[in-house]
Amino acid sequence: MISLAWLGHAAFRFDLPSGDRIYVDPFLNGNPSCPAKELEPERVDAILVTHGHGDHVGDAVELARAFACPLICQVELRELLAAEIGADMTQALNKGGGRDLLGSRVTLTHANHSSSYNGSYTGESCGFIIETPGSPTIYFAGDTNAFGDMALIRRIYAPDIAVLPIGDHFTMGPREAAVAAELVGAQRIVPSHYGTFSLLTGTPEALRTLLPAGVELIAPAPGETVSL
Repeated sequence: MISLAWLGHAAFRFDLPSGDRIYVDPFLNGNPSCPAKELEPERVDAILVTHGHGDHVGDAVELARAFACPLICQVELRELLAAEIGADMTQALNKGGGRDLLGSRVTLTHANHSSSYNGSYTGESCGFIIETPGSPTIYFAGDTNAFGDMALIRRIYAPDIAVLPIGDHFTMGPREAAVAAELVGAQRIVPSHYGTFSLLTGTPEALRTLLPAGVELIAPAPGETVSL
């Protein structure tokens, strides 16, 4: 069983059946939706970052230093972060590329969005597929709009769960997210990148009414953990 906790905005942590804990886009400090109890993680075994924007890199560098754990992201971003946490090409992937991690397989996927870090170019925004034997396959779409090649993600990886941004303005809103859910084919959808700032107007309720029949929406409160 995998447990997933939403930490507000696009930040998540999930625990693998092995007990290892992975953080995705750990924007904790400065995130108005992140519960106070989640601001200082007790353990981190790996970090995945979808792109270089500050609301996604967040505390990743500090956590990678504190816990001496891998920080995996797109190659240009990882090379830029090398100045802060050291170079490691095993942690620098590109779209379609993957690596084994803590008994799972992590693969970078395409996403439609921009990416920069402290004013520097950091390649392209990405998503992640996490495949764990005996557990549901999870697709973190990252910041993106809906795009037709999500059908290829369905064909190749057949994700069971898709974490999709719904906030609108900077990413797709509920209308596009519903189409993304149809293209990806996951039977369970977890919304992200919403409710943090006033510009992000998309809501889980708006998405729920648009989802294909039979698709379940799982919308935990910030800090809430759900079993997948």
